[in-house]
Amino acid sequence: MKTKVYIDGQSGTTGLQIYDRIGARDDIELLRIPEDKRHDLEERKKYINSADIVFLCLPDAGAIEAVSLVENDNVRIIDASTAHRVNDDWVYGYPELSPEQREKIKNAKRVANVGCHASGFISVTAPLVKLGILPADYPVTCYSLTGYSGGGKKMIADYEADGREEKLSSPCIYGLTLKHKHIPEMVKYTGLTSTPVFMPVVDDYYKGMATTIMLHNDKLNNVKTAEDVRNALYEYYKNEHFVRVKEFEAAPGNIYANTLAGTNYLDIIVCGNEENTTVTALFDNLGKGASGAAVQNMNIMLGLPETTGLE
Repeated sequence: MKTKVYIDGQSGTTGLQIYDRIGARDDIELLRIPEDKRHDLEERKKYINSADIVFLCLPDAGAIEAVSLVENDNVRIIDASTAHRVNDDWVYGYPELSPEQREKIKNAKRVANVGCHASGFISVTAPLVKLGILPADYPVTCYSLTGYSGGGKKMIADYEADGREEKLSSPCIYGLTLKHKHIPEMVKYTGLTSTPVFMPVVDDYYKGMATTIMLHNDKLNNVKTAEDVRNALYEYYKNEHFVRVKEFEAAPGNIYANTLAGTNYLDIIVCGNEENTTVTALFDNLGKGASGAAVQNMNIMLGLPETTGLE
């Protein structure tokens, strides 16, 4: 019997990307609400309660409203919004965090999909804290470069408009209050006790993300060089499929943020020397940073190979 899947918010960027990854699968029956009924509460309620898996690709308020419509106890939800990511009643959807996290996702009724910037930050920071290399109170600084698709429909339209503003051709530093909406999950799921200084940057390309933390080696534990940091991360992730730690290079080339666009991989690249280290997570903000991760979580929840529909 096919798994019935409904995407609430099917016309948004994340919803469309999920559809691209599962629309042709023969193990899934995709429930498609008529376009003119997308905002009809009773019609949405009917579709939500008819599904086995529901993806919520909505603003936070819409996601909370959608959850309130669930009456069927068998419905399992993957929420791509920020609304439930630090809610203890929901399972955080980053399976590579630990074997225990993957098992929680497998058995969950409610999964909060990880945020795009948070995917990069957590992937490089959480293992270092867990291994005791990065002190929990370390004052972490991070910058994260993203393509404009991460801003959703309005930002995409602004960047792709004829006669757009000239300033959009250059990198844009935003989130200048230093209170980006991903920070709560970045703290909670890394084990940090000190809030990171986080600076996101959006640039004139469609998708791809490079999230980087910068470290002083003399403030770390159990390592002396950047290569030591790389080796520790490699051991942590060596059995993972989608997270890959690249070989250390004494004289590395450049890192281009759109390198993994169109994939569900996340590559970790460690650079530096005896004094300083940078650790970069390179991935697709719409892939491992959003829709690909959501489909990966669905596969885990259904007991399927995680790579199904993602290779």
